[in-house]
Amino acid sequence: MAKRDFYDVLGVEKNASPDELKSAYRKLAVKHHPDKNPGDKVAEDKFKEASEAYGILSDKEKKQNYDNFGHAAFEGGGGRQGGGFSGFGGADFSDIFEDFFGDFGGGGRSNSRRNSSNRGSDLRYDLSISLEEAFEGKKQDIKFSTTEKCNTCKGNGSRPGSSPDRCSTCGGNGKVRSNQGFFTVQQTCPQCAGSGEEITDPCTNCNGLGSKQTSKKLSVTIPKGVDDGTRIRLAGKGEAGTKGGTSGDLYLFINVHSHDLFKRSDENLFFEFPISIADAALGTTIEIPTIDGGRAKIKIPDGTQSGKQFRLKGKGMPYIRGSGNGDLYVQVNTEVPISLNKAQKELLEKFREIENEKSNPSIKKFFQKAKSFWKN
Repeated sequence: MAKRDFYDVLGVEKNASPDELKSAYRKLAVKHHPDKNPGDKVAEDKFKEASEAYGILSDKEKKQNYDNFGHAAFEGGGGRQGGGFSGFGGADFSDIFEDFFGDFGGGGRSNSRRNSSNRGSDLRYDLSISLEEAFEGKKQDIKFSTTEKCNTCKGNGSRPGSSPDRCSTCGGNGKVRSNQGFFTVQQTCPQCAGSGEEITDPCTNCNGLGSKQTSKKLSVTIPKGVDDGTRIRLAGKGEAGTKGGTSGDLYLFINVHSHDLFKRSDENLFFEFPISIADAALGTTIEIPTIDGGRAKIKIPDGTQSGKQFRLKGKGMPYIRGSGNGDLYVQVNTEVPISLNKAQKELLEKFREIENEKSNPSIKKFFQKAKSFWKN
């Protein structure tokens, strides 16, 4: 099968700069790398093809030969050379992958040893409260399972009086090398998880883990104004770290129960209050409950339409940041009676006989619009 033009392989022009060549190769190498496409022969072939193209075009002398004679300049094995990422005419491939795959073998690069300590895992605790509790804030004791630092070995995992040995797999480097086709890659040591150490004389209290499972009780403070879905971070209250590592965090996720009367939107509360036709037409004063356990009076003027909202300033939920409260919006809904006695019907019949357009301006406007429509 004929080889593709190296410039076409990388998707660049013949006058592409070294940086453009490197950038084009980097994108292809990351996309088709065998570690990202295990068992994919097509991806592996594309990776090798791109590597060969970059190995030639990134070398000034070989690029000139290729520009003059094409693939014929390298027939007989001149194009490919053995080795790791420096196998193509001295082109250094290690830096191309360093920040994506980590350190690669060859090239005399130093191996950075990973810190042996590990931070503890974060924990989640779901706490359900009422809307009233969210309004007032509260303190509550919670119980949860976690890990704590072993008191016997002080968290290092070794029996008191002993210390960890150098890892027998990686020799204390924290990383191991493996061959991936024609290149070598360094990976975190699976034996010591990158610490460079292994425990040969484990602590009998924690079996070498450095921590123990336990049940913990904690008093937490729920601030005023928390909303459903609020997340509260308790630093250092998660699982214990290993080998001297810091503890993780505990995250409280607040679930605020829905309320029978109040609906919430941010710091504002909404409340629906049913009134009769007579109260809506003649006006009245209503008394409503408030979230703080008190009561408030609202004067309903005569002629109030169903759906009208009245605002009670500062009667909503507290602002979780800052001071003050949101507002309470009371919506009055006019209820049409569904069962009338004889006297009520007679009164409404009389009312219908004497009502006029002035009393019902919306009805008048509707029929004016309807008449115009019907004429058409």
